[in-house]
Amino acid sequence: MKLEFMQEAIKIARKSGKDIPIGAIIVKDGKVIAKASNSREKEQQTVNHAEILTIQMANKKLKNWRLTGCEMYVTLEPCPMCASAILQARIDKLYFGASDLMNGAFGSKSDMRQIMGYNNIEVKGGILEEECSLLLKNYFEGIRNA
Repeated sequence: MKLEFMQEAIKIARKSGKDIPIGAIIVKDGKVIAKASNSREKEQQTVNHAEILTIQMANKKLKNWRLTGCEMYVTLEPCPMCASAILQARIDKLYFGASDLMNGAFGSKSDMRQIMGYNNIEVKGGILEEECSLLLKNYFEGIRNA
């Protein structure tokens, strides 16, 4: 795990515009091969979560639906939809910043590894958690104050 990759995910999250500021990157062999932020509002697409978009980009880059040997860094614990996609993609390691007590699907609310019977992924949360949480807090405070 390298902090600079989570810092890169945070930079991407900051560019999310009117979308919830979540950034994700996929790394293979120490190099970033895909990165995206949420774009549900911008594109009016339900599934345009940062994790889904980065998986799609990495699939294209590697010309393979299997992302073995890859690591994902994301600023917020993935939801069930994204967690399922991460597991299906066979990503080896997941690092996330802030826990999601409402929708987190890697231990906070549920654990898709147990639900789907996948134990082949290493997961570590709390990476630059304070900074990741502050991004979300500021975003939602801005909405409430608008």
